[in-house]
Amino acid sequence: MNKNSNIYQILYAAVMVLIVGTVLAFIYMALKPKQDDNIANDKRKQILSAVHITPASDNAIEETFNKYIVSGFLVDNNGAITDSTENVAFDVNMKNNIKATERKLPIFKCKLDDGSEKFIVPVYGAGLWGPIWGYVAVNENGTDVYGAYFSHEGETPGLGAEIANPKFQDQFKDKKIYVDGGFKSISVMKAGQKPTDGSEYVDAISGGTITSRGVQAMLKDCMTPYDAFFKKLQNTEPSK
Repeated sequence: MNKNSNIYQILYAAVMVLIVGTVLAFIYMALKPKQDDNIANDKRKQILSAVHITPASDNAIEETFNKYIVSGFLVDNNGAITDSTENVAFDVNMKNNIKATERKLPIFKCKLDDGSEKFIVPVYGAGLWGPIWGYVAVNENGTDVYGAYFSHEGETPGLGAEIANPKFQDQFKDKKIYVDGGFKSISVMKAGQKPTDGSEYVDAISGGTITSRGVQAMLKDCMTPYDAFFKKLQNTEPSK
């Protein structure tokens, strides 16, 4: 066959595309399990961060998670557990869930070394340049926050990206989410300002006004549906 002919060049290009495509597909399939493991471990680390736990190493992430996160389950708007099968809470995709007509309400139950229990709920919202998300741990009394973790996809370094800074996240510890018996989401306010609805608040990020508002809206939107569950905690004796 004439190597300078159009037919030869077309066939040669087609074969090369087929070979390269096959190799890339093989590499993708070979690496996907590892990629999935890395994504899952990153999620585990984020959940643990909400209860102030840092695994000793990357190799210890799953073991540490399984030690402290004793269960995961879904609840309904009445606070009743509807599904507690393995990984049911972990597998909820919050990006898709937040847009669903009927949202799933996942909860992770944590038991610390001192025997106390924390209930961790995932939150997901919008920042200035893209999605923001996190996890909020509520004490077993159902009335105040034990810890919080937030992250982002593309907020501005030094500004909105500061939601991932422990200094911002640590402000949420011990903040009450119930005021005068009613659920009040935590506000994120400019320094020197206070919310008018009586809710507890933290200082917003200097120069990150839109991202700070995004965190406030995210907390209200994602935590309000858990009102009935939190109230059940308030009326339940702590586990022994």
